[in-house]
Amino acid sequence: MNEIPPRSGTAFRLSAGETLTVIDPRGQQVADLLAFNADDPREVISSGRTLDYAETIRLTTGHKLYSNRSRVMLEIVDDTVGIHDFLLTPCSHETFDHFYPEMPRHRGCFGNLAEALAPYGVAPDMIPVAFNCFMNVPVAADGRLQVLPPVSKPGDQVRFVARMNLIVGLTACSAPASNGGTFKPIGYRIDAA
Repeated sequence: MNEIPPRSGTAFRLSAGETLTVIDPRGQQVADLLAFNADDPREVISSGRTLDYAETIRLTTGHKLYSNRSRVMLEIVDDTVGIHDFLLTPCSHETFDHFYPEMPRHRGCFGNLAEALAPYGVAPDMIPVAFNCFMNVPVAADGRLQVLPPVSKPGDQVRFVARMNLIVGLTACSAPASNGGTFKPIGYRIDAA
């Protein structure tokens, strides 16, 4: 298993047919996941397309994550948690200014993703809403969003199969509310087709 240290990120290639398993080794830690078409990074994971086609915000086993061109990028084939977020954008300097003004400013997942993805030709303005593995964002009847600690326990995981050649960005999230007030690593594993 590869490990992403707390409050950091990485990027890597994932070939069509390969499996990516995102693991929460200690529990209650969010991982922001992005996917770009490896042959044309202007094609990127799309929250809007995915939620529209799935007709739910509760994405889990059997759901597909679509691109901005309505093509399947990833398919969730196993999920031990069933609660993830695809509404909120990666945390950033501005997130810390807005929600955590008493804390030291941090570049957040956005900055970590921007740095990790730069060698693949992905500029900061190309970073969309991430699929936030394990993030717990209930929506109230009046539409209000709340960020609660993840329900994931040590060893919980979500497994994806790539449906095209991808560049993937992945973080161990830096926002306190997303992670129950603590920061822990995220594990991941890539298995051949």
